[in-house]
Amino acid sequence: MSVTQDTGSFLSLLEEQNRLKKRLWELQELKREHMHFPQDKVRVPFPCPELPLVFRGHTQQSRAAPKALLSNLRICTPLPGGSAVVIFDDLKVAEQILQQQEHEIHMEECRLRVQAQPLELPMVTAIQVSSQISDRRVLVSGLPAGLQLGEEQLLDKLEIFFGKASNGGGDVEIRERLQGGVMLSFIEDGVARRLCQIGQFKVTLDGRQVLLKVSPYMTSEIQNAEVCLQPVSRAVVVRHIPDILDGPELQDILEIHFQKPTRGGGEVEALKVVPPGRRGLAVFTSE
Repeated sequence: MSVTQDTGSFLSLLEEQNRLKKRLWELQELKREHMHFPQDKVRVPFPCPELPLVFRGHTQQSRAAPKALLSNLRICTPLPGGSAVVIFDDLKVAEQILQQQEHEIHMEECRLRVQAQPLELPMVTAIQVSSQISDRRVLVSGLPAGLQLGEEQLLDKLEIFFGKASNGGGDVEIRERLQGGVMLSFIEDGVARRLCQIGQFKVTLDGRQVLLKVSPYMTSEIQNAEVCLQPVSRAVVVRHIPDILDGPELQDILEIHFQKPTRGGGEVEALKVVPPGRRGLAVFTSE
């Protein structure tokens, strides 16, 4: 009976030893994989800078409509001479105008034949950006609103403060006021990393102490972008407008024509004409 118990214990020890050896081999393999990548490339050892972004999107979870982060979005499309942009109140009216394509506008002495086409905007569907942390630059943020200091005075004070070795700084080469704070560039390597590791500093500005945050300065470059044309709802481009009328008179005639229900039209929200021989630019904002 004692022999059986000893044999069972020995087998259990062998199984535990084999399990530990297997786990040790897995950990060694994982370590070898990480040795191929420098730690600075894998993980940032200090907090990244905070960027001001505006959220405009859906608050409900939805796969069909992902959330978007936009900031002052402006999309432009060129308009050739002899064209006009018409925006209708109703989407169905725009669709009816586009179905007809060619339109004949009756005037007292002649008839105008124009073409209606969709207004398409270039939209970025995918973008690939490479980012790199600067070795010598930092972003100083947390500046309070309503500072009485001028821009040069503010930059001078920050240069003096972060130029002192006692504060972990060094000689400043470049300073620049940004929308999210101030960028400081140092002459020597290692100063930026040292300041970012400290993270927060109390600096006297306007006679009071202000807690400022120092973060790594990141540069980004677009490597690749995919762009496709997407039609604008309720909008139509009218092309091949001849040079026979002045701008205001031509705009009134076009607006009257495209408001007639008998022509498939409806209420016009906006209309803008680009006279022949000129060029225009339609600008759409995120609002």
